[in-house]
Amino acid sequence: MIKKILIVGGANGIGLSIAQELAKRDTTEKVYIVDKAQLQKRYTHHKIISYQFDLTSDDYCFFDQFADIDGLMITAGFGRLALFKDVTEQHIIDSFNVNTIPVLRLIKRFYGKLEGNTDFYCGVMDSIAGWMSSPFFAVYGATKAALKIFIESVNVELKKSGSKNIILNVSPGTIKGSAFYGAENDLQILRGLTIDIIQQLESKKDLYIPQYDETFKEVLQRYYDDFRKEGEHSYEYKLKSSRL
Repeated sequence: MIKKILIVGGANGIGLSIAQELAKRDTTEKVYIVDKAQLQKRYTHHKIISYQFDLTSDDYCFFDQFADIDGLMITAGFGRLALFKDVTEQHIIDSFNVNTIPVLRLIKRFYGKLEGNTDFYCGVMDSIAGWMSSPFFAVYGATKAALKIFIESVNVELKKSGSKNIILNVSPGTIKGSAFYGAENDLQILRGLTIDIIQQLESKKDLYIPQYDETFKEVLQRYYDDFRKEGEHSYEYKLKSSRL
């Protein structure tokens, strides 16, 4: 069971929902939230300690103060639905500097805990967009595809080192109730998914794709069978989507 967790990106969306759910537990001692955004007052709790930090910073010594944690959940990230021709070069840079590089830096910083003899629970919010071609989401998908390969590779290294710890890759599709697309957070809608993620994290699973059997098993099979055709299907689906 997680006692002290650091949630990077915990001021909104699924990170916020995880923080709130863990704070309710009697067994939880501290929930540290680190986010560029300020935690709204309505989400304060005596077990939650929030900090503001920009993940694009060069200096990550800020994270040295969390040496007592036994859990790390990284949920920070952003995306924008747009054709690649319409995104700026700065958007490309910012996307990797927020979605990808901080994950590698944070896991490197806490790698001693992952490789140690005591339980350490570590998870990363990836995306199903990192598993297949995703037109209108080319940059976001690329940032998430990099995470997928990184997590899989490091998990092999952890296993071969004899560690009992592992990194959980959470790869959902669209998450209802999240502020990801500019909507308001709805923790009630998020709660079911949140509980599932915490359960997967504490069970030390290496992969969780929400709605896999209902949706993504078939989608991924179509992609593996003919990635060109499925890419075109994804393009047409997004054109009809209300998110564009």
